[in-house]
Amino acid sequence: MIRGINLLIVGLTQYFTAIFLLRNGDGSAVFLDVNFLLLVSSTVIITSAGYLINDYYDIKIDFVNRPDRVIVGKTLKRRWIIISHTFLNILGIAIGFWLSTTIGLINFSAAFLLWLYSNQLKRLPLIGNLAIALLTGTTLFLVGQYFQERVYLVFCYAVFGAFITLIREIIKDMEDMKGDEKFGCRTLPIVIGTLRTKKVISLIAVFFGLTVFLLMSHINLILPITLSIVLIFLIFALLQADTKKGYHQLSTFCKWIMLAGIVSMIWI
Repeated sequence: MIRGINLLIVGLTQYFTAIFLLRNGDGSAVFLDVNFLLLVSSTVIITSAGYLINDYYDIKIDFVNRPDRVIVGKTLKRRWIIISHTFLNILGIAIGFWLSTTIGLINFSAAFLLWLYSNQLKRLPLIGNLAIALLTGTTLFLVGQYFQERVYLVFCYAVFGAFITLIREIIKDMEDMKGDEKFGCRTLPIVIGTLRTKKVISLIAVFFGLTVFLLMSHINLILPITLSIVLIFLIFALLQADTKKGYHQLSTFCKWIMLAGIVSMIWI
């Protein structure tokens, strides 16, 4: 339920940011920094709480979209999900305030936004997608806030993470249209249709590529050029996709783009 692979990606993203963007590949000091471990732990804990509350609110929808993955109400009782969600949020927020007031407030805001997303925002067109994109960028912003160094470079990668997450979230809405529409969700593909949604994603992808090029071309040309090629391929594949399986494959492809972006920190 807590999406172990996704949590691993979150933790790796923060450690890669600290080691390769802020410490020039010297990981010894980062790995020995107990407070940074606590920062990463608090991020992972709050993210896992977000996954729990999302599954709690999406029981009926998941029975349509992903019946083989439903756990709430079958394997685990709903009250245990709420108890676990509350405990994890309190723990993650407390760790944040232990580190600093600013990090504590960011963790509190992230926990609240994840609850609001699961309760309301994900059922609205685009707003929920933007919320998750913002939270993805925040995971990198936290690292910059902790070290107070090379803020611009961290910001560039935060923008990268936010954009690719936004694209992936909208594609996932196309994949989940059947269940979402049945239970009254008003996601973007339901409101404007799949064809127009593909056009919106394509425009976001073009703006994404241009933004990264403008932000990073003076730092490293290889990343924005490679990203532009990958995004062109993504747009063509998206325009051809018309099945749930096809949208799922594109969603997975976006996750691989995210991983490639993390790995690129080694050479930046």
